[in-house]
Amino acid sequence: MRISQRARAVAPFYAMEFGKHAAALEARGHHVVKLSLGEPDFGAPEAVRNAMREAMDGRPMTYTAALGLPALRQAIARFYRDRHGVEVDPARVVVTAGASAALVLATAALVDAGDEVLIADPSYPCNRQIVESFGADVTLVPTTVASRFQLNAASVRASWTDRTRGVMIATPSNPTGTSVPADELTAICEFARERDAWRIVDEIYLNLGDHDAQGEPPRSALSYDPDAIVINSFSKYFGMTGWRLGWCVVPEVLVPALERLAQNYFLCASTPAQHAALSCFSPESLAVCEERRVEFTERRALVLDGLARIGLPVPVPPDGAFYVYFDVAHTGLTSWEFCERALQEAHVALTPGRDFGVRTADTHVRLSYAASADDLREGIARLGKFLATLG
Repeated sequence: MRISQRARAVAPFYAMEFGKHAAALEARGHHVVKLSLGEPDFGAPEAVRNAMREAMDGRPMTYTAALGLPALRQAIARFYRDRHGVEVDPARVVVTAGASAALVLATAALVDAGDEVLIADPSYPCNRQIVESFGADVTLVPTTVASRFQLNAASVRASWTDRTRGVMIATPSNPTGTSVPADELTAICEFARERDAWRIVDEIYLNLGDHDAQGEPPRSALSYDPDAIVINSFSKYFGMTGWRLGWCVVPEVLVPALERLAQNYFLCASTPAQHAALSCFSPESLAVCEERRVEFTERRALVLDGLARIGLPVPVPPDGAFYVYFDVAHTGLTSWEFCERALQEAHVALTPGRDFGVRTADTHVRLSYAASADDLREGIARLGKFLATLG
């Protein structure tokens, strides 16, 4: 059977591959500390789980509109108003089968073969794989410790060409957990907009970002650029990874195109998941999610202290999400070798930098602190013993 060039060109998602190897070790009776996947251990808030049980009472579960349940689109718009101080017309909200589907729809609507798209190096691998699958050429823009492993206006200007049609930003970022400062994000968006280029901003970790000194949450890119396309998800802040539900907010002019694409690609997102997700925005559920956000900051401190103690430096401390990106160059191992040996010898699953780009592919490793505090302590202790064997 002939496999398409598109499918042959897609690289594996190594975080999932290491997760698969960890599961195989567990099947052989080993206890593996899994710090490789960005999957919160909390699960959905109780009110959401109860709402799902109620929705699955045997009633018919028909398709929703391709753009999502009107009530859920309205709830998401209110969330932007109440949490981020941004007025969003619910008609601009598109509910999708996870943030990945939102990225697929937005990319399909905006990208033509041969377009150039700027993405940070390092960055979440699936974003660039999706863009490339639609025929675009991705330019991985080098970032540095000084730029907190993020794009800035200077790097975007330096990388821009006549073929550049858009820029994709993730703030906070996977794998680094770092955010783009507001002034830089504003400048990037203004630069791209002046050149009639689109801006996709991945905000799936936005609500897990640190609050400022006044206790205010991070602002959405929509605060700086109302015509940006922002992507978000129920997976991270709301702990609903397996529910496969996300959304995007798009300019009004894009809505008809996304609706047609959604009708043809997916029909709609999961109907019961959409009904249950309405309970995410209750005061009860939001309070639970905020408690969990604070718990993640405590876990971050535990991990940063632990990694420093065993000699694994984190060049840029995160300010959101639930990842740290640490440097293993001094160990004499590449990141791939480090992760393979850590899994086989210490039974700790991590993700090598190869997943996330070029410049840090061999030198950095991602650790997810979405695991329990006990697992994090155990994992760091095991890594400390593993490092000792390296001399």
